[in-house]
Amino acid sequence: MNAQQKQVVAEQKEKIWTRNFVLICLANFFIFLGFQMTLPTLPLFVEQLGGNDQLIGLVVGVFTFSALVVRPFAGHALETRGRRFVFLFGLFIFVISVGSYSFISGIFLLFLMRVVQGVGWGFSTTASGTVATDIIPANRRGEGMGYYGLSGNIALAFGPSLGLVLAAAIPFSHLFMICAALGVASLLFAAAITYKKAEAGDRQEENKWDLYERTALIPSVLLFFLTVTFGGIASFLPLYTAQKGIGGLQLYFLLYALALMVTRTFAGQLYDRKGHRAVFLPGAGLILLAMLMLAWLPGEWALLTAAVLYGFGFGMVQPGLQAWSVERAPVHRKGMANATFFSFFDLGVGIGAIVFGQVSHWFGYPSIYLASAGSVLVSMLVYLSVVRKEQPLRPGQERNA
Repeated sequence: MNAQQKQVVAEQKEKIWTRNFVLICLANFFIFLGFQMTLPTLPLFVEQLGGNDQLIGLVVGVFTFSALVVRPFAGHALETRGRRFVFLFGLFIFVISVGSYSFISGIFLLFLMRVVQGVGWGFSTTASGTVATDIIPANRRGEGMGYYGLSGNIALAFGPSLGLVLAAAIPFSHLFMICAALGVASLLFAAAITYKKAEAGDRQEENKWDLYERTALIPSVLLFFLTVTFGGIASFLPLYTAQKGIGGLQLYFLLYALALMVTRTFAGQLYDRKGHRAVFLPGAGLILLAMLMLAWLPGEWALLTAAVLYGFGFGMVQPGLQAWSVERAPVHRKGMANATFFSFFDLGVGIGAIVFGQVSHWFGYPSIYLASAGSVLVSMLVYLSVVRKEQPLRPGQERNA
């Protein structure tokens, strides 16, 4: 065996499941569990406070837009103030804001605290993804990000259903305090991680107004058109199914998360071996079918079928797009690449929630999912137009400039 072959074997044996990786997964699980429990229950809370579809869309959307605004600054802070400071700061803000929901009795104050929650979410999730990127070996990044994503998927498997069950059994004030306590657990796990310093690079041309990482734009734009669909599901699916008298919403979220989890066990490895061409179009196609199924929605069986299709589809594309967004970035710009990626995620969810609130008011809930299907189709067309111009980067290869 020559030296090059020995190096390849050594790289393949690099461990993913280290102490730090377990801690970042646990921190990610608990913050996502607290967040996912509020996702289907906040529209019900707004409705209890007297809000309509437009207000529900605004309350959901403003969260993502505030996260969007702070992510570029979180990206810079990750390289200047360090991973630990940004991560713990974001988690602290998240805990305070979610806990405050227990004392809110008006929509305006809820709107303001959703802005604050978005700030905490923007800092904490940008930091979390970057810390995971630091920890995972470069040549196993697709696989590692898939496993890391599983921690959020497991939370998704139980969070929405648990939130709906608790909302039916206890006051909203108690529910939101439980969500805040889960954020505290995330904070404790995050504090136990051993953080490495960001690697130095050529920073002479950087400034604080450099708000995105250019090399991450293509996968981030593709993600935007896909996460628009999530805004429609998170904000209006509970109300849509109630209007049609269709049960199974809790099972929808469970099946969706389980499908995500199953897909992540192999999609990341497939990305590492063959690149995004092997995962994007099949995954986006499944999401497209899921949206068409929701627009039709003749019964509970269609709802649950859509959950499985959506879970498999998003489970294929999301970890691959995230790995794609950071692998071409210079080593000192990994934090900004993650910030760019999640900014477009937030932008898609926020625009979806706000625009679809108006769309549902004008045309009804089924039109939300027809419009979502159109957004997925745009993503697929954009992908086909740009992939022919792209110079492939071997999976696991890093840009070190």
